[in-house]
Amino acid sequence: MRLLPNLLSRFVKNGRLTVIFEDGFRQAFGSGQDGPDVTIRLADKAVEREIFFNPELKAAEAYMDGRLVIENGGKAFDLLSLFSVNRTGLAAHPVQKALRKVWRALRRRQQNNKLGLAAKNVQHHYDIPTKFYELWLDETMAYSCAYYTAPDNSLRQAQMDKHRHIAAKLKLEPGMHVMEIGSGWGALAIYLAKYCDVKVTAINVSTEQLAASRLRAIEAGVAHQIDFRQVDYREVSGQFDRVVSIGMMEHVGVVHFDSYFTIIGRLLKEGGFALVHAIGRMSPPGTTAPFIRKYIFPGGYVPALSEVFASLERTGIWCADCENLRLHYYWTIHDWRLGYEARREEAVAMMGERFCRMWDFYLASAELGFLNGSNFVFQILISTRRDDVPVIRDYIVEEERRLLSSMQTSA
Repeated sequence: MRLLPNLLSRFVKNGRLTVIFEDGFRQAFGSGQDGPDVTIRLADKAVEREIFFNPELKAAEAYMDGRLVIENGGKAFDLLSLFSVNRTGLAAHPVQKALRKVWRALRRRQQNNKLGLAAKNVQHHYDIPTKFYELWLDETMAYSCAYYTAPDNSLRQAQMDKHRHIAAKLKLEPGMHVMEIGSGWGALAIYLAKYCDVKVTAINVSTEQLAASRLRAIEAGVAHQIDFRQVDYREVSGQFDRVVSIGMMEHVGVVHFDSYFTIIGRLLKEGGFALVHAIGRMSPPGTTAPFIRKYIFPGGYVPALSEVFASLERTGIWCADCENLRLHYYWTIHDWRLGYEARREEAVAMMGERFCRMWDFYLASAELGFLNGSNFVFQILISTRRDDVPVIRDYIVEEERRLLSSMQTSA
């Protein structure tokens, strides 16, 4: 008796999945409607058993190793699109229910990003050659959700608009000192220094990103305004007019949310406030998918808003504003994926075929998670006092217009 058909017959209802088993036997699953038509070939008997017991991890690994082949010129995106429109059926299978129960029991251990381990987890993803990311990111090298004032805007325009949107929310004045927790390749720090005339202390634990950031700041002519430091956020001292953290909370782990918000509050000068931009989930608290946890973001976790606000309550931090960006990251990753696929041959020459198969799976699953899944991005403004953030949101629009005019004048 074959194990995998038992799972697939209960799981695949929309679209069609045709499986060619290692002995040549062929079986189709699904209605053929409301989803893609995908054919896969399994190279050996063991892969069938592995996928049955842990499909979200083992299907990815089999694809990476060439043991699961997508036929007829299909891509990882096609297979994951089929999974995406059938995701609820997978979670309902008894074996998968049991597996998720184990994941939930272990999630605090999996996300325990203590000092030292947190840096290793971040470096796993970011300390690979910057030239790889340069293949498919835009010129800003921003590696977080962009802000699309229109869905067909270019990726670069959307990233610049994101930086302007964040700067406007922070209500910056020349000469202010900003702490950035998790600085990436320096895109936001460079924008704030160049267009808002502020000083920025930007911290990161990725050696590769910091080296590239310093060079980019020199090229932009703002190196004297930015202090890039290799340090964990828990080891930072001093006080700042503003604190900003983009795409960093996902690396903190649920065990450390209270510490994260407490430290942000401690870093703020009297009257200052902070902006946190992170991926969230609209569903209840959950776990990190095993493929993402093992290969892409070890120690990473996307919080439910209930977890975010519960932590703010425990730490006595005010949430002065919350904005949810629901489709913006879908549009962002869609642009990333197309850019990556256009340069994939160069990526293979640089990183190898197995690595690029892993990246195929990562970008496709991330894009679909923001289209059909529960993921979105939130931005919150937080402070230690109720009135540090302007009480009327009109200032954000006014600041965006002022910054846009200033950028156009200086261009």
